[in-house]
Amino acid sequence: MSGPDLSGKYADVVPKPASSILLVRDGATGLEVFMVTRHHQIDFASGAMVFPGGKVDAADSDADARAACDGAEGLDDTQLGFRTAAIREAMEETGVLLASNHDGTPLNAARSQSLNATYAQKLEKNQITIGEMARAEGLRFNLNALVPYAHWITPAVLAKRFDTPFYIAEVPPAQSELAAHDGTEAVESIWINPGEAVRRADAREVTMVFATRLNLIRLNQASSVAEALQQASATPPMPVTPVVYQKDGRRWIDIPANAGFGGPSFDVGPAA
Repeated sequence: MSGPDLSGKYADVVPKPASSILLVRDGATGLEVFMVTRHHQIDFASGAMVFPGGKVDAADSDADARAACDGAEGLDDTQLGFRTAAIREAMEETGVLLASNHDGTPLNAARSQSLNATYAQKLEKNQITIGEMARAEGLRFNLNALVPYAHWITPAVLAKRFDTPFYIAEVPPAQSELAAHDGTEAVESIWINPGEAVRRADAREVTMVFATRLNLIRLNQASSVAEALQQASATPPMPVTPVVYQKDGRRWIDIPANAGFGGPSFDVGPAA
């Protein structure tokens, strides 16, 4: 690295815990991932094409949430909170609920729609917790269905910083056609091939942050849901905090070469 290091301006800002989720399915022409476009008035990644996600709430790891989870054994509250937050945010932003009935049977489309209509806005407004919803409705969350995919920490070049694990999960077949943006935080949504999403970003047809683009490039290496899940399972993610700097009139970002995203140096455009 050479040139001024831009990434330490907000080094004293502690990143807030957040979670994001790559909902995937096998489409007619190959692997597809569900993406939303954030409202332009949102103060982080406004107007960007992103995966569903958001901040972890304290209640995402409370006793009710833990009691509703299968696969939580051995997870501390931080690890549990990351996973249940991903499930909650998926429901709030897309209407997809990664849960089963108490007897282990999958949710059908009608029950999923009913639960979404009853609880999604209440969850978003903190009028109910994910654990309270699960207890009231006899729901189970299979945490093993969420495969760790990536782990990005916002560089200190930004005042708003997040510590964000990304998970990948197959959308339940009964809910695949129900996925839609919430109309508040997200104003558009699409099932899209990851390579096509990258093409649109590179053509400046959509706005996309650095981490999202690299996640998509990696996802595009798989041709099916099964392959994507297998690849993610085989390569546990390491936390990555990009280093941002300027060199020769260009803006560069460095990440560890062994993080699984290529690099280690990326030219991301003219210096500001």
